[in-house]
Amino acid sequence: MTRRVIKGVLKTWKEDRGFGFIKPEDGGKDIFIHISALKAVSRRPTTGDVIYYQIARDNRGKYKAINARIEGVSQVEDKAVELQKLSISKKITIATALILIVIVVIFIFIYQR
Repeated sequence: MTRRVIKGVLKTWKEDRGFGFIKPEDGGKDIFIHISALKAVSRRPTTGDVIYYQIARDNRGKYKAINARIEGVSQVEDKAVELQKLSISKKITIATALILIVIVVIFIFIYQR
């Protein structure tokens, strides 16, 4: 794998198959890209997008894009990752608040009868 980030333009994209090819900015052969290389992007790629990526070899020895992102498209974090980032004290605070809300709702329901 190369650690260097390379810039290119998405030359082709087959939405139904989830892959395409990037034309590197500095020339050279087109690079295969699979949708799985574009983790946490807020939209699917389209032809003409500027892509930043790294290169690795697949199990057949061919080059492919990895760790890719689309220029100007925001990254979205997985909800599980966001929850892991919360500290334990924040999780306890949130749980306590939810329990209190449930208790208040129950008392209001009982009181109105």
